[in-house]
Amino acid sequence: MKTFGASKEFLLADDLEWEVVGEGVKRKIMGYDDKIMLVVVEFDEGGIGYKHEHHHSQVTYVESGEFDFSIGDVTKTVKGGDSVYIPPHVLHGAICKKAGTLVDVFSPIREDFME
Repeated sequence: MKTFGASKEFLLADDLEWEVVGEGVKRKIMGYDDKIMLVVVEFDEGGIGYKHEHHHSQVTYVESGEFDFSIGDVTKTVKGGDSVYIPPHVLHGAICKKAGTLVDVFSPIREDFME
């Protein structure tokens, strides 16, 4: 497994570039080491986080907006202040109903985001 070290101790949002990862979806990696990663994902209304799965544990905090979030066979509407936990290897995705921001925490680091 490739190692990536750790991010700087202070990552100022204004100093980081957005990475476009889909239509109406962009992200910033806000901190990481080999065990944990924090990512901010901004969605325009109608933006889609297509269903996918990975070996990482994930917790997502809904900072703002409203999303139809699917985890496995269950879909619920979540809004600012809510959070979801996604176990490893479970299919999940989100459709943005009202523009907003998700804060994702992954363990271990999402190596694919670093390439």
